[in-house]
Amino acid sequence: MNIKHLIGALFATFLLAQTNLAKAQFPERLIPQSALSQYAGSIGFLSAGAGYELFKNDRGSLDFMYGFVPRNKGGRLHIATVKFAYRPVEIKLNDWATLYPLNPGAFVSYHFGPKFDFQWDKDTYEEGYYWWSTALRPHISLGTEVKINTRKIAPSLQIKSLSVYSEFNTNELYLVSYYQNAGTLSLTDIFKLGFGVRVAF
Repeated sequence: MNIKHLIGALFATFLLAQTNLAKAQFPERLIPQSALSQYAGSIGFLSAGAGYELFKNDRGSLDFMYGFVPRNKGGRLHIATVKFAYRPVEIKLNDWATLYPLNPGAFVSYHFGPKFDFQWDKDTYEEGYYWWSTALRPHISLGTEVKINTRKIAPSLQIKSLSVYSEFNTNELYLVSYYQNAGTLSLTDIFKLGFGVRVAF
């Protein structure tokens, strides 16, 4: 994976996120439109971050998150993640709740620390011996979300909406391992599940 191309793609996605705020001044465009927290899901035992709504109908989201795995859960790990998700199907449950049943997405996580790097040590391993990065991990995901319009049921909270979501994901290393070890690994071995809450302002 070319890291320069990846950074360029993430920067372009961030600029796309600002199209909803075209009339705002530049500093205002940088203010996140939501805050979220997540349990598990390949980005930390617990993670938190801020997000931006994409497109005029708010069907997309771009989130920047930090996750942490404590020592007694397999860490200590510090993980930064950039996530994109799209909500193609909208089902109105009533006048204050909406279901988004199948939300495809993608995200990239980066592990900090001396044990992780973009590439393997060339003095120890010949070029191409290991093709993956120990620090950078691209994922694909599929989520489900229920959004509650809090302005209608709890206007005193002064927030736009409250969402709860679940998200299955896997990464490129898991997929290749599954393909190369057909019959040994199951789908439950390569897909991880996370749960989260999003508050939109």
